Amino acid sequence: MLIRITLAAVGMLFLVARVPAQITLTDAFPSLPSFSLPIECVSAGDGTGRLFVVEQRGKIWVFNAAAASPQRRLFLDLTGVVSTTGSETGLLGLAFHPQYATNGQFFVDYTSSSSGSLKSYIARYIVSATNPDSAVKTSETIFLSVDQPYENHNGGKIAFGPDGYLYISFGDGGSGNDPQNNGQSLTTALGKILRIDVNSSTLPYNYTIPPTNPFASNSQGYRKEIYAYGLRNPWKFSFDALTGTLWAGDVGQGAREEIDTIVAGGNYGWRVMEGKICTPNVNPDCRDTAGTILPLWDYGRGSGDVSITGGYVYRGNAIPSLRGRYVYADYASGRIWALTLNGTQPATNALLLDAPYTVSSFAQDRERELYVVSYGTGRLYRITGPATDTGSSALPRTFSLSENFPNPFNPTTTIRYEVPVASAIRLSVFDLLGHEVRVLVDSTVSAGSYEATLDAAGLASGIYLYRLRAGSFEQTRKMVLTR
Repeated sequence: MLIRITLAAVGMLFLVARVPAQITLTDAFPSLPSFSLPIECVSAGDGTGRLFVVEQRGKIWVFNAAAASPQRRLFLDLTGVVSTTGSETGLLGLAFHPQYATNGQFFVDYTSSSSGSLKSYIARYIVSATNPDSAVKTSETIFLSVDQPYENHNGGKIAFGPDGYLYISFGDGGSGNDPQNNGQSLTTALGKILRIDVNSSTLPYNYTIPPTNPFASNSQGYRKEIYAYGLRNPWKFSFDALTGTLWAGDVGQGAREEIDTIVAGGNYGWRVMEGKICTPNVNPDCRDTAGTILPLWDYGRGSGDVSITGGYVYRGNAIPSLRGRYVYADYASGRIWALTLNGTQPATNALLLDAPYTVSSFAQDRERELYVVSYGTGRLYRITGPATDTGSSALPRTFSLSENFPNPFNPTTTIRYEVPVASAIRLSVFDLLGHEVRVLVDSTVSAGSYEATLDAAGLASGIYLYRLRAGSFEQTRKMVLTR
């Protein structure tokens, strides 16, 4: 079992545990041709076993995932409607009405400049009455449109919650550092998760405001659709099929990527907060952070990690070791993790595997087994693992402190150490005069292999020593900080 402890510049600790290496990915549907820039895959929830794949430039494909050799069909083509420029615009979201099997309604989220300026649209379509694998393109009804000042940070995920309402994610509108402060403004839909009732309407809208929305009765001019705010770019969110908890992965600016559980009226901090830190270059003095909700988990940018892709809490049966864990990825690095939250202890994070391709989304089939959607390869991969929970890998036999890497370093380096039995340990960094300049770990830890990442911001160039103490064990090594 490998556990990573990270010391951020503000001194916060995070725990990472590695679960068994048997978790793998396999091409789920080798008979299908590759998709072009797929960004979403969803089930209609109608009992047919079909999956629907959304391509960013405007096409939705459907196929029967339960077939031995499934063949895809074009369900809807919006290539003449949606944006075709910009890396974050296009057809971004798909959600089927909870009663889709009887009413044939589904919703999409797309960006378009057809009106002369860039807007995000939430639109409803109807499936063909004679062909269940084809939608009626002319059936479009626009429910919501939102001006987009820039081409990035459009969010785009939509999904029906267990309450029957439609939830919609919008990013802060784009550019750097949220120049219009949309994340904290309650008069705009940008930087928010919205919630609307599509089953009734109140003029001039094709929807109504759920009475339990946090600002449903406000008289200050706040958007009544707002469910939660202070989000930078919530690219993917999902509901736990067992508990109904709303999980979101919010893409960071340049320092932290974060995972939140979203509650009504919650302020998740952007732009004054980025992850668990005050936003660098925006709020270095940590002002106006009162009332913000810190993420369950965040991670820094390094080793190719630059953009979180939110996933699902696993509720399938094929991989018992993953049950109840939130599975997510980093889009760029391809690393896939599982976050465990039991409600009484801090969250723990397990690295499942390091995929060799970009991960734009996750998907669930009707049995709630998980798939990975790869933007780069255009393939859908099934997450597979042992049918029994085999537990952790072998524990270390002795105490040990390894060479840091990289070395020399600037400004971060990683230190690995091993603990054979539960022990009170202290891992510290000293200058050559013997002054303790950092304490990385000072706590009791379980047996396992660990990593501690030092951010040396504020330290001068030179030679430093790092020392591990655990009972009678003590070991010291040398590292070099270069500027």
